[in-house]
Amino acid sequence: MSTDPLSDQYQPDPRRWKALAVCLVVGFMTLLDVSIVNVALPSIEKALGATSADLSWVVSGYALTFGLVLVPAGRVGDARGRKTTFLVGLTLFVLASASCGFAQGPGMLVISRLVQGVAGGILSPQVSGLIQLLFRGAERGRAFGMFAATIGISTAVGPLLGGVLIQLGGVEHGWRWVFFVNVPIGVVAFVAAMRLIPARPAETKQPLRASSFDPLGVLLLGAGVVAVMLPLVQERQWPGAGKWLLFVVAAVLVVAFVFWERHQGRRGRQQLVDLSLFSLRSYSLGCVIALVYFAGFTTVFFIYTLYVQQGLGYSALMAGLAVTPFALGSAISAKIGGDIVNRVGRRLVIAGLLLVFLGMVGTIIAAYLVPGQYVGYAAAFPLLIAGVGSGLVISPNLTLSLDEVPVSKAGIAGGVLQTGQRIGSAAGIALVGAVFFAQVASTHGDWARAFQLGLATAALLVLVALAVGLADQIAERRTAVTGS
Repeated sequence: MSTDPLSDQYQPDPRRWKALAVCLVVGFMTLLDVSIVNVALPSIEKALGATSADLSWVVSGYALTFGLVLVPAGRVGDARGRKTTFLVGLTLFVLASASCGFAQGPGMLVISRLVQGVAGGILSPQVSGLIQLLFRGAERGRAFGMFAATIGISTAVGPLLGGVLIQLGGVEHGWRWVFFVNVPIGVVAFVAAMRLIPARPAETKQPLRASSFDPLGVLLLGAGVVAVMLPLVQERQWPGAGKWLLFVVAAVLVVAFVFWERHQGRRGRQQLVDLSLFSLRSYSLGCVIALVYFAGFTTVFFIYTLYVQQGLGYSALMAGLAVTPFALGSAISAKIGGDIVNRVGRRLVIAGLLLVFLGMVGTIIAAYLVPGQYVGYAAAFPLLIAGVGSGLVISPNLTLSLDEVPVSKAGIAGGVLQTGQRIGSAAGIALVGAVFFAQVASTHGDWARAFQLGLATAALLVLVALAVGLADQIAERRTAVTGS
């Protein structure tokens, strides 16, 4: 019997599918901004005089702030209603997008991207929460399937759409339209959301208290991640070895975060991360896989588009086309992975990670053997293989990671998992970007060599995720044999 009063009172809203369309458009827009900006980086560098560190922050800063507010924003939606939180996040996203487009310097652009990431992090849990609110049974499965397809499509079309916008707007100002395009879409979505998304009944709203969101936990975790990223992103700008002491600071902050979360748990207070979840082997290993894998695979778009544009003279449109095979492979295989994951289990994720690793290695070989203008053609097939593997990793890993999680903790468990993915993306871009830009500087512009070393670093991260997956599979087999 359901203990959720909203479930007991459920009456299908006749506007639910139209409301879903609004949610999917907004979800598409926020996820698109993860990848669309990559092809704009060379134009931003020229137009604003941005440094390599600025470019890294433009990409990784969005992922970082997006990830850090996911869990608190989900709780705000729980307490005060999804519609209100959705509209606030959408307004902030539109304003931040406009600020990005009007940026007159790299500092303003980075700050605007950080705010845009916060807005994206506010919106994301409201989309999934609204699907749960508006749909039940088989309809909910269809709705989540459409959301998963939206994620895949946004990844696939992001670099290509960015290339088209820059091509139409010109090298000097085309990058601004990568951000401006969100403004009219966001305004139309806001008006539609006001009309179509139902408000939550007033009696189900909860008091909004700062203690409900574990602000100190957010601060400690955020500061710890930034302390890891700073010396990597600023590696060229900060001379001397003193910057690496920030790793010690990061370790102290992370330890303090763990102790604080345990303290919150013992006193029955809200935690940013429910540490008891990590007693479940499938969940803890799944989170590690997600964090490390996102640290590796998201950097492909970042360094590859820089390589082909800066090193080979590709236009933004051609750069978008060059990375499309990876995105298309991921979009195609994601549905297949979702259909068979319950039959195949963790072996599917392992197979996917292996394909991604082999695809990355194949891309490195292609870039070595065909270092000139035709690298886009040579790398297309290995990138397609890597993309197919990626589609077999992300959604199946999420499904398997949450399999043993109690239903009562499913929301927070999913939020923590997504937070790990975004933090992994931010840290991975910082690490791989540091290797990439350091190699460009030390070889006086050998972009091909820099790309090969950067992608090799990303491939090693994927290999670590593969090792974690194998460890989980071995532990599962031992459990099955011993029966314990």
